[in-house]
Amino acid sequence: MILGHMYHMSVIQKYKPLDTDSTSGEIFSGSYGWCSPTALYERSCEAHKHRGNPSGLYYIDADGSGPLGPFLVYCNMTADAAWTVVRHGGPDAVTVPGAPSGRPRSAASFAYAAGAGQLRAAVGLAERCEQRLALRCGTARRPDLRDGTPLSWWVGRTNETHTYWGGSLPDAQKCTCGLEGNCIDSQYYCNCDAGRNEWTSDTIVFSQKEHLPVTQIVMMDGGRPHSEAAYTLGPLLCHGDKSFWNSASFNTETSYLHFPAFHGELTADVCFFFKTTVSSGVFMENLGITDFIRLELRAPTEVTFSFDVGNGPCEVTVQSPTPFNDNRWHHVRAERNVKGASLQVDQLPRKMQPAPADGRVRLQLNSQLFIGGTATRQRGFLGCIRSLQLNGVALDLEERATVTPGVEPGCAGHCSSYGHLCRNEGKCREKRRGVTCDCAFSAYDGPFCSNEISAYFGTGSSMTYNFQEHYTLSENSSSLVSSLHRDVTLTREMITLSFRTTRTPSLLLYVSSFYEEYLSVILANNGSLQIRYKLDRHQNPDAFNFDFKNMADGHLHQVKINREEAVVIVEVNQSAKKQVILSSGTEFNAVKSLILGKFLEVADTDPDTRRAAASGFTGCLSAVRFGRAAPLKAALRPSGPSRVTVRGHVAPMTGCAAGAASGSPARGLAPRLAGGTGRSGPADEGEPLVNADRRDSAVIGGVIAVVIFILLCITAIAIRVYQQRKLRKENESKVSKKEEC
Repeated sequence: MILGHMYHMSVIQKYKPLDTDSTSGEIFSGSYGWCSPTALYERSCEAHKHRGNPSGLYYIDADGSGPLGPFLVYCNMTADAAWTVVRHGGPDAVTVPGAPSGRPRSAASFAYAAGAGQLRAAVGLAERCEQRLALRCGTARRPDLRDGTPLSWWVGRTNETHTYWGGSLPDAQKCTCGLEGNCIDSQYYCNCDAGRNEWTSDTIVFSQKEHLPVTQIVMMDGGRPHSEAAYTLGPLLCHGDKSFWNSASFNTETSYLHFPAFHGELTADVCFFFKTTVSSGVFMENLGITDFIRLELRAPTEVTFSFDVGNGPCEVTVQSPTPFNDNRWHHVRAERNVKGASLQVDQLPRKMQPAPADGRVRLQLNSQLFIGGTATRQRGFLGCIRSLQLNGVALDLEERATVTPGVEPGCAGHCSSYGHLCRNEGKCREKRRGVTCDCAFSAYDGPFCSNEISAYFGTGSSMTYNFQEHYTLSENSSSLVSSLHRDVTLTREMITLSFRTTRTPSLLLYVSSFYEEYLSVILANNGSLQIRYKLDRHQNPDAFNFDFKNMADGHLHQVKINREEAVVIVEVNQSAKKQVILSSGTEFNAVKSLILGKFLEVADTDPDTRRAAASGFTGCLSAVRFGRAAPLKAALRPSGPSRVTVRGHVAPMTGCAAGAASGSPARGLAPRLAGGTGRSGPADEGEPLVNADRRDSAVIGGVIAVVIFILLCITAIAIRVYQQRKLRKENESKVSKKEEC
């Protein structure tokens, strides 16, 4: 049996240090979880994504207030989902040789970077989970003997043996091709069953959540000689968070949801999101004979947590400088235990109230739990409540709302709260559960339109973006229509680009027109930024020289040009600004193409532009945008008909800010395709885990190298000092002997 190695994780602190009081000691010492103001970890990658966190390694605490600790996962943030990637410590690939009939050929075990309870909580919280098995086989056997005895099986999270494969129903004993009816031999339900004298393959996707992840795979042989196989088990992949977007809309003041009584006698934590436009309303109430617990919006700027455990009513209130009824999501976290109570809303300071030293401590409730209203149906809540959790247990608001008058499952308007996550002109789009960022008119991509799109331009290379593709004409278009097509006029445009180079002169950007009008952005021989606007072919171009500094210094520089008719504002590196006025016109007529890099067809341009165009550009360009056109994105992330022509060596890069100085495609500038960026699925899942290890190794190696260099320098200095002292003593000895003589 091949045993996978177990990941070892050090015990880590689950919560922040708790606040203490000089008289009563520690105020909170009970069960702390995701709801608690002291919690350090989100419950899922979905929650990390909607904090604006990019793809990377994160700890998640899937059971919130429960006893399970957090564990490390890779969160792959895509445009459509946040994928949780949990790697196993088993073998990367398993070879299955032939063996005598009925004996095991292979038995491999797979351990994960989390315990069984942690995995169960994470899988249960997710909307969907899957795990892929890639199987290759040559002259393989069918998965069972003639008497129906299975020869291959796998073991899931609960140590149960399963003989089904892929997305088929349990015990169906079919691979994915068998379900889809496209196996290479229709007599069998797996490609590897055909027993052909050639290598065949099956891709198997396990998606029964209650059985995942796979912990062991066993394969046996029925006696066929020279049979062999190999398989690779991928990581556990999950996406979604069933509790994070579970919500209900309360449409009348008398509507409410009811649940069984809340049992939080000694410790209770409550957390949820709300958004509303009204000035007051009760979020939650549960009554006892004398005891009660209540959370409410008491005023537009006040949220109050009140309760009574037999010592008289106790209140904790958070006040905000801005109203809460702004129709945006706000996060409430309340907690009480035998030592006191606390309340926090959003990132406002947490308010705390210690309990009486000798008072009662048990909260005894016996009525139904009311959500969005009260037992008297007064001061009901109007708005939305989402992701409600009591003592770490999520309440299914949507399911209860489907059968409750005046309450609807789900909430709309997430962009009002999460729209700021979409950057660089990305547009927020509503989804049933959450938001997505539309990067169609942004020079960036990625889940938040924040991934820089960069390219290395080798010497003599160029990229041409044709604007005509925006106005495609049919072959039967008349000459009149064609002329109208060319008469599209711009009275304003926004241009952005970032670059890094050491070559001068350089052409950063050139935009041409059918009417011999143009715009050129160049670096002069001294590295200064120069801009030429010619908006009237009968006049000389307006030429502006911006002597901010030598910008051909191998560092990253950002340029933003904003024209409003004759007024042009140029901003460099987000700080230096300069405004100029055009005299050659205010209309850019019949824009034809945008060129990056070298080109020679510049007969009607000024001498400086011609020299820069002949030299071209060597280095890194990124985030290039002219109005809605993003030429680098169109070339490197094509999503439709090609508008771009590339000549010479132009290669994708991860970013212009990192790597060696421009002018040579050194390893820091090493171009690589980023085809996986922005995909909707978990492609290339977990790869950054390896990269993270490599980065850590690189940092450690660099530190060691610096230490060794310093030690060598100290040693050399010490040797030099020793030699000088020795020489001085020898000279003194010689002088002394001469004096004695």
